[in-house]
Amino acid sequence: MTRPFLLLLLLWTLSLPLHAQGIVHRCIGGDGQPVFTDQPCAALNASPAVPPPTPKPDATQAAATPPALCAGSLDALRQSVIDAFASRDPNRLAALMLWGGYGKQSAVTQIQDLGQLMKRPLLGVSGDDDSDSEAPADQDEAHGPVLVIRTAANDGTGSAQQTRFAITRRSGCLWLLP
Repeated sequence: MTRPFLLLLLLWTLSLPLHAQGIVHRCIGGDGQPVFTDQPCAALNASPAVPPPTPKPDATQAAATPPALCAGSLDALRQSVIDAFASRDPNRLAALMLWGGYGKQSAVTQIQDLGQLMKRPLLGVSGDDDSDSEAPADQDEAHGPVLVIRTAANDGTGSAQQTRFAITRRSGCLWLLP
């Protein structure tokens, strides 16, 4: 009889720490020192040290399409350029470029120029051949294949302007050269 009683007593004492543990709030007090408490931070006039978790979007919310990390085909490269223009994000367009050999100031200037380019309405992106979408049709004698971005001019005439980017393949991806 004493053996089952001792076993129950042992199980009960082992479960005590489980009941004693509660939520520990990590706060920053008014003096900037960390405070650990079982009360909400607001009760101590402190701010949470760890921001509360953001709610996960439900399936009904439209999620933005993440940018492609690598354009494996000319169609994918064209679509990535179109997506960059749709989001008006020059950094997204810059992510499609190889920046080897550019210094910090040169790259910043180029990205600022891309920002100006992206302020214009996009009229079209070309550089593919209808017969073979993997090989760009437009060729620049100095660099090889090119991607042509047509935008409306800023002068109010409505005329189209072209910006040409050389295309290179490296590590299985197509890249624009600034």
